[in-house]
Amino acid sequence: MAVSLKDVALAAGVSIKTVSNVVNDYPFVRAETRTRVQSIIDELGYRPNLSARRLRQGRSGLIALSIPEISNPYFAELAEAIVRAAEHRGLTVLIDKTGGQRGHEQQTAAGIRDNMVDGTIASPLAMTATDVELLGRTHPLVLLGERLAHVAVDHVAIDSVESARLATRHLTEQGRRTIAVIGTGPDITNTGRLRLHGYQEALADAGLRAEPDLEGDARWYHRPDGYAAMRALLERRPELDGVFCFNDLLAIGALRALREAGRRVPDDVAVVGFDDVEECQYTCPPLTSVAPDKEAIATTAVELLVRRMAGEPGLEPQEVFPTYRLVVRESSGG
Repeated sequence: MAVSLKDVALAAGVSIKTVSNVVNDYPFVRAETRTRVQSIIDELGYRPNLSARRLRQGRSGLIALSIPEISNPYFAELAEAIVRAAEHRGLTVLIDKTGGQRGHEQQTAAGIRDNMVDGTIASPLAMTATDVELLGRTHPLVLLGERLAHVAVDHVAIDSVESARLATRHLTEQGRRTIAVIGTGPDITNTGRLRLHGYQEALADAGLRAEPDLEGDARWYHRPDGYAAMRALLERRPELDGVFCFNDLLAIGALRALREAGRRVPDDVAVVGFDDVEECQYTCPPLTSVAPDKEAIATTAVELLVRRMAGEPGLEPQEVFPTYRLVVRESSGG
């Protein structure tokens, strides 16, 4: 049978309350008493009943992670990092794939159903600022990705403008002058718009002109979309010598299209992606990519959510921008 608080108290010669104070790290316990109780806990192998504790506290010990896709390597890697950070805080993560559907995103951000989770970390594509504002008032919520009209919820994201500017500047510094971009189009996301802006700023910094026919549209940010966009770009502008893709999957599709077209990477065309997923190390050639600090994003998001779930009064929403770097590999000739 499981060892109980009473068992520990009897063995240590103290009250059950004293054992509880030690287990919960209550500060006002004499050092010698804490040492004796802790040694008995270790000897008997006592483990707190977290489920019962959470039931008493009105908590489930579960948090939700709402992401558009699971098959996307970036979200898969980020989810793993969030699970590790949550486990460190004694929390279990339920991962919900929303497909970028507004109703599904709203449901997860509201606590899934019957408030079965204590809080949510969400990477929304379709939710509006009004949705987030309302849901954030009733349920602990931390947003990943681009901020929605400065709504008053905690938010963790990298600077998409400056990181895209860094990627494009790398290409101009390699002597590339006809630089395309992949990830634009009528369905462009807010993140895509910001990365397009960073790309355009870097071109202007280098004295180059942003040209509409160097923009490769992609409705989705998957490998086939990058492949199709690269083929269309080569037809319109066969002289292009660089391409910045808004994520690594687009870049991997673009590499395939360039290889089929007989264009050497990086000799003829330099390619840069975004997210630095593990696959970048194994493409041919290995892919240069902007690398967000996924561990920092995950840890920060979990810590902000834990703080929000604790219900501390007067907490102001925080906006945190973890670091990023450009990982240069053979695809850009750097």
